[in-house]
Amino acid sequence: MTSPKLSTSLDQGVPPSTPAPTVASTVPDPRPISHARRRRTRSTPLTIAMLAALAYFLLPLFWLLVASTKSTQDLFNSFGLWFSRAPQLLANIRATFTQDDGVFVHWLLNTAVYAVVSALGAALLAAAAGYGFAKFRFRGDRAAFNLVLGAIMVPATALAIPTYLLFAKVGLVNTPWAIILPSLVNPFGLYLMRVYAADAVPDSLLEAARIDGAGEARIFFRIALRLLAPGLVTVLLFTLVATWNNYFLPLIMLNDPNLYPITVGLSSWAAQAQNGGAGASSDMLPLVVTGSLISIVPLVIAFLLLQRYWQSGLATGSVKQ
Repeated sequence: MTSPKLSTSLDQGVPPSTPAPTVASTVPDPRPISHARRRRTRSTPLTIAMLAALAYFLLPLFWLLVASTKSTQDLFNSFGLWFSRAPQLLANIRATFTQDDGVFVHWLLNTAVYAVVSALGAALLAAAAGYGFAKFRFRGDRAAFNLVLGAIMVPATALAIPTYLLFAKVGLVNTPWAIILPSLVNPFGLYLMRVYAADAVPDSLLEAARIDGAGEARIFFRIALRLLAPGLVTVLLFTLVATWNNYFLPLIMLNDPNLYPITVGLSSWAAQAQNGGAGASSDMLPLVVTGSLISIVPLVIAFLLLQRYWQSGLATGSVKQ
């Protein structure tokens, strides 16, 4: 005979309650497995190698910071990787900016103009050319792109003398254009943008824009360029660093000290201090070291501001959706 409670449940169409199976008894605890997995992925040789690489890159910067706080005598008589008893960083910075009527500030501004203009121009040209190679097919496109790949393997120093002779013929030597125009050509940046644009810009989006009546120039500047922004920032950052640190090209192209970038300017100070040139003194070596420290500060700031775009630009175009 059915109990009153069970019969009422059957009459209402509600199945009788049954005890739910316990999940904890069937599913194992994942914590020991994940802990063992983390323990297996930890590699002592890899950790040591990473620490060695970190020390390799940071020790020169630390030495530069320490040396910038020393006088000429302390540079030669104290331990190189530690501060002296009388640090004088502020005095060295003040002397660097006031030496030769503040020519260091002029060199710093020259370097900023050369690097920023070259980086913006090279990034825009690389984006346009990479987009063209990725999204258009024309006769000889494969041969032209292989030529770009071959140009990546040519060192920039091998082209310095031919570039000087060419610029001398057109009268551009000892002008800012002698530094900016060669820096606009970036074969590696073109290759990077071509690889990035192949996946970052969907073909369906371009077809939709063409159906709506948009021209190719409008599609590139209004649609494609926005999608290429991470890769564009990557090329911009690479060109900015390369132009900022460029030494050999300005050395052979420029004769006027007022046009020197920071690399050639500090080199001239170092040569005066070593050879005893006009206006040289033994106190110029700390100025060279301090000027080198000041010159890397804008690059550090640029990396800190653009590193998220730089990382995204390297990774996004390499993953096929």
